[in-house]
Amino acid sequence: MIKKTFLLLMLLLCGTITFAQTVGKRWSEERIWTWYNQQPWYCGFNYIPAYAINYTAMWDKTSFDPVAIDKELALAQQSGMNSLRAVLQYAVYADDPKYFLKTLDRFMAICDKHHIKFIPALFDDCSFGIYNDPKIGVQPKPLKGWYAWDWSPSPGHTMVTDSTTHPKLEKYVKEVIGRFKNDNRILMWDLYNEPTNGGLGSATFPLLKKVIVWARTIDPSQPLTIDIFDQNPRLNAIITDNVDVISFHDYGNKQTVINQIEKLQQYKRPIINTEWMNRPWKSIVSEIIPVFYKYKVGCNLWGLVNGKTQTNLPWGHRPGDPEPTIWQHDLYYGDFKPYKQAEIDSLKLFIDQSKTKEYIAEHQHK
Repeated sequence: MIKKTFLLLMLLLCGTITFAQTVGKRWSEERIWTWYNQQPWYCGFNYIPAYAINYTAMWDKTSFDPVAIDKELALAQQSGMNSLRAVLQYAVYADDPKYFLKTLDRFMAICDKHHIKFIPALFDDCSFGIYNDPKIGVQPKPLKGWYAWDWSPSPGHTMVTDSTTHPKLEKYVKEVIGRFKNDNRILMWDLYNEPTNGGLGSATFPLLKKVIVWARTIDPSQPLTIDIFDQNPRLNAIITDNVDVISFHDYGNKQTVINQIEKLQQYKRPIINTEWMNRPWKSIVSEIIPVFYKYKVGCNLWGLVNGKTQTNLPWGHRPGDPEPTIWQHDLYYGDFKPYKQAEIDSLKLFIDQSKTKEYIAEHQHK
């Protein structure tokens, strides 16, 4: 009996060691800073095409529109921006994995054509409407006056909380990252946008932890991140203990952003902001871009061209509410006219300055 127990323990130990050896490790501080010092200052945007009411519509067979995307990314290039972040939709992948991977490749080819690096987000818990699970196919029309009326989480709250579906999600994570693990069109992998948001709370934790392990198993050449977006200490500990790059969301004013950056410096890793710009809250280009530029913190505002998501409206806006006097998000009207030309001019100015030898030398991490 003792011998059997000993043999069982040895087998379990060997299995653990073998698993640990096959899983990629978190990047060391030296490795991640070496990577970051080779990067330009990334200043970009969160992207959803004007034609898409949600990310399902962006990728779905019934609506994916590379021509429209090409025109909008040409506009982004003209504005000087060099990175974009967009959420992938598991439901579209599940319907037809080959189509999804091919479409993702087509999208990245358009990004590359316009010299824009891509930050894919694999999952998203956010929900602003009445549905918490995505459905493929033709999407509903906008409900006028409702911010992000038909936003579609990925994979949807039902799958997040049902652990029996997680093997399907594991296949998705490993296949998508595995397909593009050495693709230099991808800046980094954002594993999960705002986990726990949309009312899920700690119910997201089991899936979030699994996603980290699945991604590390593939060991991509691009770094991994998950965004810090609130003050949940349990969630933030999971994030800061596992990511290569520290990323965060902050829609606050200048001092709020400075405080957040200086707080995050304690982790001694590069910092990239993946969501900002809320004009009514004083998160505006003229105030916030100089902060990111000074600290060499990459940044991605929300968003490019105003469209069916109606993100010019404030969070929580509903039909019948007073029309806002100031847009919350987005740089351009649907006809590509700037909301404020001064914003575009300022973005171009700081992005151009970031390319100088003096700026690059000053911001090299020691």
